[in-house]
This record gives sequence, structure tokens and C-alpha cells, in this order.
Amino acid sequence: MEKSSKKPIVAVVGRPNVGKSTLFNALAGERISIVKDTPGITRDRIYADINWLNWNFTLIDTGGIEPDSKDIILSQMREQAEIAIATADVIIFMVDVKQGLVDADAKVADMLRRSRKPVVLVVNKVDSFAKLEADVYEFYNLGIGDPVPISATNRLGLGEMLDVVTGLFNKEQLSDAEDERPRVAIVGKPNVGKSSIINKITGENRVIVSEIAGTTRDAIDTEVVHDGKEYVFIDTAGLRRKNKIKEELERFMIIRTVSAVERADVVVLVIDAVEGVTEQDAKIAGIAHERGKGIIIAVNKWDAIEKDDKTIYRFTEKVRNTLSFMTYAEIVFISAVTGQRLNKLFETIDMVIENQSLRISTGVVNEIVMEATALQQPPSDKGKRLKIFYTTQVGVKPPTFVVFVNDKELMHFSYVRYLENKIRETFGFKGTPLKFIIREKGEKN
Repeated sequence: MEKSSKKPIVAVVGRPNVGKSTLFNALAGERISIVKDTPGITRDRIYADINWLNWNFTLIDTGGIEPDSKDIILSQMREQAEIAIATADVIIFMVDVKQGLVDADAKVADMLRRSRKPVVLVVNKVDSFAKLEADVYEFYNLGIGDPVPISATNRLGLGEMLDVVTGLFNKEQLSDAEDERPRVAIVGKPNVGKSSIINKITGENRVIVSEIAGTTRDAIDTEVVHDGKEYVFIDTAGLRRKNKIKEELERFMIIRTVSAVERADVVVLVIDAVEGVTEQDAKIAGIAHERGKGIIIAVNKWDAIEKDDKTIYRFTEKVRNTLSFMTYAEIVFISAVTGQRLNKLFETIDMVIENQSLRISTGVVNEIVMEATALQQPPSDKGKRLKIFYTTQVGVKPPTFVVFVNDKELMHFSYVRYLENKIRETFGFKGTPLKFIIREKGEKN
């Protein structure tokens, strides 16, 4: 099985108005992809994919703070820091040179220092280093290393900052090269039974589901052996915050999901059979889809449903409608309580992993595409018709194809989808998205 290295996660923490979103927008620019037919994805800009030199990483905004009183600001910053410590590989701690060193900064710096996670102290709004040099040095007092001066608004110092951030990525940890075990992330809304599934699979209460308000725990990796094969299950449970506002819970859930999905080969989205498929499920599914991961939809608590001969069919249809952007996803009906069809879940995981790494020879791909264009003529515009010269598979996880054409503008989304369906008719590729890159002949990279 080919190993993809996992993308590092960088989280930004800081008081209100220090310029976190300005930095976010400066780094992500307009590249934040709003995938048209994926619901709820990245509209709220909780995360963005950043490329810097040879690095790709995910930047996470840990949350907005309502500037109300000093106490509230401090408690919300602590919460941001908790989220960052639980999910990030590197933390950017942002302060404001104009406001100077504030008591809340020092308290959060203590917390970050104790976490032993790599922290980059970024001093924003330094429009002129010559004039503000002395003010930047004041932040040495936080005791978390050298302050990196930037101006997010004027885009000054961002390169230096990114060099420091990417320099802290742990190269060995991120490559995972020697770990061949399939990594499976169990994701879903709170209380759909994610921990129960892992408990049933491992046969013991590995994931402590605590009812104490305010417990957040890092995602737990559980090693599982099934039929002599080893797997690593990445769990995102452990969020039980009774007193939290719905928006914050949702943001926290999305950040948790992004960090688990990033590390996984296959994502199992757990849906509650009793409650049915929801918008929130679509949001979570969108994260896995956007990141090109294999996906299985596990409908849990199936034992609790009154059934007739049409129940599975009706439920499947509802799932397909709500998650219409991922028709390739496999659906498994399970019960964590009774253990029903958990074997089937493992079979499906194995199949999806195989499909994620499947390679098709160039000759065969071109044959399929030629046949497809003969059956349905490529689109044309103002008398010019799309010509497809050549198609080849260039990668796996997810299977990625490059299509060389005479004019990219003519390659409509719907025609790409048509070609995808033709390739799937022959090879299935169940459970994995396919990625298509459209290039004009002679175009480099």
C-alpha cells in the first residue's frame, strides 16, 4: 500500500483584533476553495490549505472571541489554546505590537509553554521594523522564543514567518513511511456512537467517555487487529461540553474532524440511524471529500429501527440525496451495541483502501475515454469543440488523472463527471473520490 505523508496542521491563537483573520486571508488568499456542490465547506473559513515552498499544510483558525470583558477574553483564549494544543503540529501565537504585552498574553503563553508543542510567537502590525524594533523585543518576556515581526495587512515578513513555522514540522512523524498499517478515522457528530464502535471492535472500554463538563481530549489512536491484519483507528470522540454554545461546539467538531481526516487513509462517517442523515453530517462528509480520502458511511444503531423490506432502500436514498456530492461513498448498516455487521465494516475498509491505491494503465484509460467521447460528443462553444488528446493516471490516494485537451474552458464540470462515471463503470473505484486535472497540450505542470 502506498503511504501518503500526512499534512501538518498549524493553528492560530490570539486575542481579539490582533489580526488573526488578516493573516489567515493573506496566507490563504483567494485560494480558499469553495466547492460548489459540497455543503457547508470552508464558507466559514475555519481552515485553509496553504502551500509554501515544498510544504503543504492546513491552517486552522481556532475561533473568534467576543470582546466582552477581560475575564471572558482570557477564558476564551485558553480554550483556543486547548484546541490548538490538542490538534496542531505547530501553534502560531499572535500578539499585537501596537497594544503591547497584555496580561492575557502572558497567561496563555504559560499554557502553551507547558504543552511542549512547538510555538511560533508572531508579532503583528510591525509596519516598520526600524521604528518598532524595541517594541518587538518586549515580547521576549513571554519566554516562548524569538518574536517574529510581521505585518499581515502589508504582507511583510510572512515568508520569514513561514520558514520558521515549516522548520518546526517533525519530518519523521509526518512521513509515517515505516508504518504500513491502514489508518481509519472515525468521525461524526457528537453522540452518534463513535466511541461505542471502537469499544466494540477492541472489545474493551478503550475510549473513556467522560461526562465531566469541559473535558477535551486529544484524538486517541487505537491499534486494532482483525483477522490477523493490523489497523490504526483514529477517534475524534471525547467532546462532551454541556455548557457550550452550539456554534463553538460545531467549530470544535470541524477542527477535530479536519485533524483526524488529515491523518487517515479511510474515513468512516458515523450516522445515527434513529436521527437520520443531517446537514451537519454533510458538512463533516464534505471535509473528507475535499481532501480526497476514501469514505464509508456507517449507519449506526440500526438495531433500534423498526424495519420492513423497504427500510434500507429508503434510508440509502435519503443518504444519497443529502450527500449527493459523494455518490461513490459505501454505505454499511451496523450496530455498535450488538456488533451487527462490524465484520462487513472491515471488509469495506479493505476494499476502499485497495481502490484508493488502484492504478490503471494509460492504454486502458484512453480506451475508456475514447469510447466515452464517441458515445457522447464533447461540449462545444461558439463553434469550437473540446478535443481530448490524451488521459493518464498520475497518482493514487485518491486516484488522480490528467486530461490533456485543446481548450480548458470547454471542459465543463458536467463532462468531467460524465468521464468519471464511465471510468467507474469499468473499474468501480467504490469508496474513493477520483481527481481530474485538466491541462492544455503543451502546458507545463
